[in-house]
Amino acid sequence: MSNTPPEHAPLVQFDVQDDCLQIGGMALIRLAQRVGSTPFYAYDRQKISERIALLRRHLPQEILLHYAMKANPMPAVVQHVAGLVDGLDVASSGEMRVALDTGLPPDKISFAGPGKRDYELRSAIAAGVMLNIESVQELESVAQLGVSLGITPKVAIRVNPDFELKSSGMKMGGGPKPFGIDAEYVPDVLKRLAALDLDFAGFHIFSGSQNLNAAALQEAHQKTVQLAIQLAGYAPAPVRLLNIGGGFGVPYFPGERALNLAAIGENLQRLIVEAERQLPGVRIALELGRYIVAEAGIYVCRVLERKISRGQVFLITDGGLHHHLAASGNFGQVIRKNYPVVIGNKVRGTEREVVSVVGPLCTPLDVLADQLPMAKAAAGDLVVVLQSGAYGLTASPTAFLSHPLPVEVFV
Repeated sequence: MSNTPPEHAPLVQFDVQDDCLQIGGMALIRLAQRVGSTPFYAYDRQKISERIALLRRHLPQEILLHYAMKANPMPAVVQHVAGLVDGLDVASSGEMRVALDTGLPPDKISFAGPGKRDYELRSAIAAGVMLNIESVQELESVAQLGVSLGITPKVAIRVNPDFELKSSGMKMGGGPKPFGIDAEYVPDVLKRLAALDLDFAGFHIFSGSQNLNAAALQEAHQKTVQLAIQLAGYAPAPVRLLNIGGGFGVPYFPGERALNLAAIGENLQRLIVEAERQLPGVRIALELGRYIVAEAGIYVCRVLERKISRGQVFLITDGGLHHHLAASGNFGQVIRKNYPVVIGNKVRGTEREVVSVVGPLCTPLDVLADQLPMAKAAAGDLVVVLQSGAYGLTASPTAFLSHPLPVEVFV
């Protein structure tokens, strides 16, 4: 059996010229000079535009494409994406403010998540943002706040389905969950909703995330549409919107391959026909975050020291898990696996070796790459973590050990 670490799948989203990664139309070395310091995140606007265009090509034209801001809420990124999609989905009042600043009509913005506080509900109602109702208590609170404000809130019921998205990285539905209202209780909730002064728009049914299995997504979409048709029989008004969530994954680890988007689109086309027959006038929305931005972003840190300990080579950098928790393996991974990591100014390199990349934190968890083959690096070289456009900085413990925050740039 070979002891050679497994290679990642070919990653072709960024060009390489003179062995230097290119992003945003410039060499990484030049971008680092422009930013002025490391570490930093960089997001490529052209790559985001290309990904959305890819979705438009493969998905039915009737599908509404929404961006889930939690994946990357950087205002410049959101502003750019807002001009290319049909709606924004937020999960906090902070994200809602960024969404409203884009100029997108408030009725194209939806607010999901458990535990919304009264001031968040009040702000959303006043703004005209649609609220995805997560509980009976929230339903009653929204109705009362609407009366006090003299505004009829626009709502959708978030349903916790009795099925899950198979092969997904995180299970968001099926079984006991803090998200949404259990499907078996939704008919009674809809009956109560009919007695309240609320504008019912439809359902939000999200069953899982980070899925590369097209067949699993097709099955979940089929079950989601069937569940929505069943629940619509109890609704106080026609279902205008069915948000079937997202869950489209991107490849991070060795052996993973890109999602078969064409197969997803073909299945959705069939489901649209069925949905429109039984729910006249309904629009189906896909809520995607990671799939839109993940591969368009990189995290860059600089090698401070090259250290050898008992025969193992360590590259000690000025970055780490406090900036990129996911790449350290501490954000949802059961068994730690390496993100794709390269030496950005020596992508291929004339000399190569197996090294571990670590940060400056006083914890053995601060690992960005463990025993990964890459170009031989020295102090001053730039380490790049690819697939870093989603769940990077804002999903990381930036206050840990009080190191400075990295810069974010949109190029």
